[in-house]
Amino acid sequence: MSGGETTYLELSEDSGSAHKFYEIVVAGTGVTVRYGRIGDAGQKSSSNYATEEKARAAAAKKIAEKTRKGYAPAVMGVRGKRPITRRAIVSQRSTAKKAPVLWTFDSGAPAFGIFADAERCLVGNQRGDVFTLTPGGEVTGHFKLPDGVKCIVADDFWIYAGCDDGRVYDLSGKVPRAAYDIAADVDIYWLDIHDGILGVADRQGGLTVIDHEEESLWTRRSSGNAGWMVRIDKDGVYHGHSNGVTAYGLATGDQKWHVGTAGSVLFGWQETDAVYAGTAHRQVRMVAKDGQAERTYQCDAAVFSCATSPDGRYVFAGDNHSSVYCFDAEGKRLWKLATGCGSAYSMQYHDEKLYLVTTNGTLACLDVSQPAIGNAEQGVLPETLSIKAPEMSAVAPSATVEVTADAGNGIVVECVQEGTHLRVHVVSDGYQRGWNVQFPREIREAGVRYVVDAVSESARGGFYRVRGDIRKLR
Repeated sequence: MSGGETTYLELSEDSGSAHKFYEIVVAGTGVTVRYGRIGDAGQKSSSNYATEEKARAAAAKKIAEKTRKGYAPAVMGVRGKRPITRRAIVSQRSTAKKAPVLWTFDSGAPAFGIFADAERCLVGNQRGDVFTLTPGGEVTGHFKLPDGVKCIVADDFWIYAGCDDGRVYDLSGKVPRAAYDIAADVDIYWLDIHDGILGVADRQGGLTVIDHEEESLWTRRSSGNAGWMVRIDKDGVYHGHSNGVTAYGLATGDQKWHVGTAGSVLFGWQETDAVYAGTAHRQVRMVAKDGQAERTYQCDAAVFSCATSPDGRYVFAGDNHSSVYCFDAEGKRLWKLATGCGSAYSMQYHDEKLYLVTTNGTLACLDVSQPAIGNAEQGVLPETLSIKAPEMSAVAPSATVEVTADAGNGIVVECVQEGTHLRVHVVSDGYQRGWNVQFPREIREAGVRYVVDAVSESARGGFYRVRGDIRKLR
């Protein structure tokens, strides 16, 4: 918007976590706002008004609101991007016998993010690389995100990656799309998503819960800090921090219960009726989701990660000495073996395989079936396949949308201006016209129609979610 009147503000606290900017440009009857973390491109939205006077009045109101919150005029580029908190813990070598590792893949940097199911495995590392592999170890895809990947989580069909740039990216289509933009003063440690509701645990021990339109539902400050665990289901949010695990009601944020732990929670897992917290005090703590029953799984060193087989029949843990443990549901240790490739920052079980990502960036597939473990304890191991990434172009997030003149068999949706918000509704027959569609905010344009592969009703109803690729309808 060349020739417009630009106001640029910043809020940065030396002793706090706030480090963000707000820019507003008035050009004729149009007002464009850009905001985000200092040093990032930020998020942009535009509005149009009936007259130039109304546009300037709207901009003045927004500037006044920000000034009251502590923002002040600044020169863009003087302040740099604030360093990101990274989980820097030295991994030590295990003295246990080696686990039966079927294959390993070197992602190229320490990795936290992992997801595995019957069709694919994903690993995300601190350089922003996300690789997709088959369960057998064949590399099939490569995404390149703007910053380090903190975690990868699944929400039904959708796969999301939370990154150090404060954004959560949807990896379900051919091109990554920014699905959620976390508040600029939240330093993400971990996140989880359930039916479009996002929970974010942060460095300060805070918990932020956001709906499918990226609008905050509620925030809470725990009695601890360093929240490395957040898990969500249809009834609650389970937050692990330096002082234990706290459960909140999903809709209201009311505290349901709190269970203290002897050491800080470093990771969390959930099953239908229980949550599992890996702690610095060498334990995995199981807590029933009603807060009443507890069980302890004792390890020999600080627990970086944990996971279970379905319904908690087996409980797995990875410690900071590169060991992996397996317990039965009652807490009896069944075995302890060495990974041979670093300590497991995150892990996931599927179909008698344990997938883990480690401090040196390895994605490893372990055979944890009873015969394979029995052989490993006798020193008989499978030949480990070492996988290298093939030459392939990495797909980066984009706000560019392919244009088409033919909707074909796709679903047509339309972006409309509702007050100060841009909303998306389905216009194809057979859908609720008044329901919003969860849709990437940075590609929304008022009055534009799009074609999507499919839309699905959310589990709790009331809005739709896009599935597959998005094209602009000409």
